[in-house]
Amino acid sequence: MGLDVWVARNDRGKSYQGMSFEAIPRLRQSLPTQFDDATNKTIELIDVLWLRGNAIVAAFEIEHSTSVYSGLLRLSDLISMQPNLNIRLYIVAPDDREDKVFREVNRPTFTRSLKPPLTEICQFIPYSALRAKLEKIKDVLPYVRPDFLDTISESLEAS
Repeated sequence: MGLDVWVARNDRGKSYQGMSFEAIPRLRQSLPTQFDDATNKTIELIDVLWLRGNAIVAAFEIEHSTSVYSGLLRLSDLISMQPNLNIRLYIVAPDDREDKVFREVNRPTFTRSLKPPLTEICQFIPYSALRAKLEKIKDVLPYVRPDFLDTISESLEAS
């Protein structure tokens, strides 16, 4: 996809299936410098960022076993501090955590205090959908655009 990747500073030493996060191709060692210190402190703890040059294309919080609330709070903080930032926001989690993600993101702090509400700008990606999609496109992944995630992400808005 031609994007650089940022992995949260506090997760850099971790690995998945024997691959160190520090060995991820195109891993950025520093963040873009256009933000103030408070924003940078928030951004550096977001689990994964996709970057094109100095522009953030998408932000991901991976909620495998940790508190969903803390990830949502980081995304909310980012949008509160940079309200004109127009990026895709995603919560990626096991399928069985979807209800928890939905309940947490629909709390008043995320639906009433942000404009637009986090439920309108953040999507849920279940592990199973992500794995299935990656399996289908693995041979053409370098040519895929980031918005392919729109085909598997789910709305978090209450109906």
